[in-house]
Amino acid sequence: MSRPQHFGWFLARGFGPQGWGYPALDWDYDWTRPEIYRDAARTLEQAGFDLVIIEDAPSLGSPSTIDLRVRHAFGGPKHDPLLLAPYLFQATTHLGVVPTVNPAAYLPYTAARQFATLQHLSGHRLGLNVVTDTGSARHFSAAPQLGHDEAYDRAEEWLAGIRDLWRSWDDGALLADRATDVFADGTRLRAVEHRGEYFSFDGPLNAVPFSGGDPAIVSPGGSGRGLGFAGANSDVQLALAPLNEKSVRDYRAKVHAAAIAEGRRPEDIKILFAIQPVITASSEEADRIVAASAHPDDAALVQIARKQSSDLETDLTSLDLDKPLDLSIFGAHVSRGSIQRLIGDRGDGAPLRAHLTALARAGRITDRSGFVGTAEEFADLIEELGDWGNDGVLLWGDFHPVTLHRTLDELVPVLRRRGILRREYAEGGLQANLRQF
Repeated sequence: MSRPQHFGWFLARGFGPQGWGYPALDWDYDWTRPEIYRDAARTLEQAGFDLVIIEDAPSLGSPSTIDLRVRHAFGGPKHDPLLLAPYLFQATTHLGVVPTVNPAAYLPYTAARQFATLQHLSGHRLGLNVVTDTGSARHFSAAPQLGHDEAYDRAEEWLAGIRDLWRSWDDGALLADRATDVFADGTRLRAVEHRGEYFSFDGPLNAVPFSGGDPAIVSPGGSGRGLGFAGANSDVQLALAPLNEKSVRDYRAKVHAAAIAEGRRPEDIKILFAIQPVITASSEEADRIVAASAHPDDAALVQIARKQSSDLETDLTSLDLDKPLDLSIFGAHVSRGSIQRLIGDRGDGAPLRAHLTALARAGRITDRSGFVGTAEEFADLIEELGDWGNDGVLLWGDFHPVTLHRTLDELVPVLRRRGILRREYAEGGLQANLRQF
């Protein structure tokens, strides 16, 4: 039996050049102006999506490889998603907006004040995608770059400090009593004095408390430490895992165990698996796309190499496609996990063409080898995930109208007819929508 699930959109390109590198760029939308983003937000709200998460990376990476990041706009430029949020709130009524924030870039008092302001102005629709990227550390401090686990330690202290500031106005402090002409009772404000390992600041916060709940916290980490952070702090966990029953159930069990360990309930965290479907008009079209992907031409491989060059901060486009990939070209700054995702199980003796071809290869939804298929076939997958207890999915792509409509135009009606996608929103903002089912 179908059950409702939560849907979100991951703005994978961040606040950057929407449509760059694709034919749809000739629609001539201006990515530096708010209209394209407001139109996209309205489309998601009309579709019944709970939230949009705006990816961000405050750094262009290693100074020696910046050109690889910006040459084809895969790694930059990116503008600040927190400053985009008010435009999306103004254009919508119910959609949650979740900019990515890095604790290294925001002092706790300033962050608490800015986030409280947006939570008020949006009708309690703000979320925060808290990331712990350490590669951008040099932009914010001369202190040494933190290790993986230490960055999560800092993030937990940062978030705990912000929550202390949000709660520095005790119940009853805000009176707004016109009869006595008393707006607030200063004796009920707590003088927060935070002296931690990473931050030192005093309160109370000069922004008034909000009654509709804190901004929703989203986290993307899949490591043991990342799952521990989610268990203690998150309302939404962005999940990356193979979409088979064992993998989905195992991943959910880890997140739920982390929540229970922190004294929370499993249902306190909504787990959304990230998927990038290719919705086709017919099964025959899907079969053709999958068949063609097994034999990509050199132009397609070069496009993949450009993106990999940006992600890996290593120029792959100048290498011979038919020679073995020499792993020594990757510097110490390159993630070992990213390298492993490139070479898979083919080993370092395989030619670059083999690695890029594997990345180009698409799969059919019907045999669960990929995400190419019709709206009905994709809805079958979402129903199956629901049978395994899934909370929802996070579709991803840029915010170009062609991307959104190509993905959603046929899919939304099918999901709604099956009772999977909401038709109405709850009152009370993003947290209320997440708790509705």
